Amino acid sequence: MMVILDAVLSAEDVALLRDRLAASAWGDGRATAGPAARDVKRNEQARGEEAAALQGFVRRALERHPVFVSAARPRRMSAILFSRYGVGMAYGRHTDDAVMGAGEHRLRADLAFTLFLASPDSYEGGALRVESAIGAQEIKLEPGQAVLYPAGSIHEVTPVTAGERLAAVGWVESLVPGQAERDVLFQLEQTRAQLAAEGAAAGSLLRLDQVGSNLMRLWARP
Repeated sequence: MMVILDAVLSAEDVALLRDRLAASAWGDGRATAGPAARDVKRNEQARGEEAAALQGFVRRALERHPVFVSAARPRRMSAILFSRYGVGMAYGRHTDDAVMGAGEHRLRADLAFTLFLASPDSYEGGALRVESAIGAQEIKLEPGQAVLYPAGSIHEVTPVTAGERLAAVGWVESLVPGQAERDVLFQLEQTRAQLAAEGAAAGSLLRLDQVGSNLMRLWARP
């Protein structure tokens, strides 16, 4: 399941990030790619203390976002990478490594996310293209929006033909390893929220809470 996350960052937050990233050092993005993906990755990634400090800023914004929490059920997150694509740069078709990091930072990559930091009108090409059983979808979102999608999918960033694409990317290990189970929990929580907004009885909502909690007991792997 692919989920669009609205308003992860405000316009002011995006402007702040962009200003601080502009002052950062940048290097070849292939340094953080797995062996198979390295041959098709052509972008730049922010380096140094400034970029490291901004990781926490983005992480906290995601952890505050109710739809992200509901859809991902995060157990842990990878380091967040800030990527830049100029004209001619792209990230060809690939699938993400199943396990990332080392030592205490080692995680299973269940989900990937891309947080867009540049207006889609400011660059041409550069869409995130995710393949699934129903075909490929191309995503270019407004600054501050993000997309959450299965890390095991085949996906790519199409070539940038004008302007500059700027985004933050990362990976999530979920408390619930199975995608089907995560989808059920997400749908249940979304339905519960809709019923609450429509004035459903407190007793009925409590029953839904009970079902959700018991499903988590069955499926969660803390």
